[in-house]
Amino acid sequence: MKVVILAGGLGTRISEESHLTPKPMIEIGEKPILWHIMKSYSFFGFNEFIICCGYKAYLIKEYFADYFLHNCDIVFNFSNGKNTMEVHSNYTDPWEVALVDTGLNTMTGGRLKRIHPYIGNNAFMLTYGDGVSDVNIIELVRFHESHGKKATITTVRPEGRFGVLDMDGNKIEAFREKVSEDTGWINAGFMVFEPEVFNYISGDDTILEHKPMEELASIGQLMAYKHDGFWQCMDTQRDKRKLEEIWATGKAPWKKW
Repeated sequence: MKVVILAGGLGTRISEESHLTPKPMIEIGEKPILWHIMKSYSFFGFNEFIICCGYKAYLIKEYFADYFLHNCDIVFNFSNGKNTMEVHSNYTDPWEVALVDTGLNTMTGGRLKRIHPYIGNNAFMLTYGDGVSDVNIIELVRFHESHGKKATITTVRPEGRFGVLDMDGNKIEAFREKVSEDTGWINAGFMVFEPEVFNYISGDDTILEHKPMEELASIGQLMAYKHDGFWQCMDTQRDKRKLEEIWATGKAPWKKW
């Protein structure tokens, strides 16, 4: 099953760094958060990725083009008129990575629609390029396959700030804005979709979390995989510092590899 990662947004809420680099390339522990997300999926055996690029897409492409340089020991030899490069300890991850430019201002649903040819008529996974979790991807996929619905999203209970989901058991009934008395579940990404989901996306202006998911919820085709473990997005500079501090302990919950 292929993994689609949304990595094309402007990242305006962390503009201190995103004015220089796309948000998924902002580093945690000297590695892009995109790398952390991919390593998490890879740990569970999912190694085919489709990255939906947009803002500063060339920086993401250059990172993977030079993946050996970023992750291996290299010897450059310029002596006696030579110009050679020798790769040492050349371990790399067993990944197949498609980097697709899905437009600068395309919305989340539109980005997904644009990579439809890379998915075909197959179920796939989707997540955001700015959040890490210790969710068990194998169990998530098994849950999705068990209920037979068109879509599953991982839900968590964070400390606050986000819109919430109204649910009946694992069935999502509505999306709405958070009010003060809510301590509800939110969409944490780490989603699994059947290919029919593409039918609910009209074009570049479609926000996946609005009309498509609302329609799926209204017809009982959107299910929640409730995750009580660790999840953290990198929405602001404060979030980045928090993730850096967790990584520095050597016990980051999302590091399974």
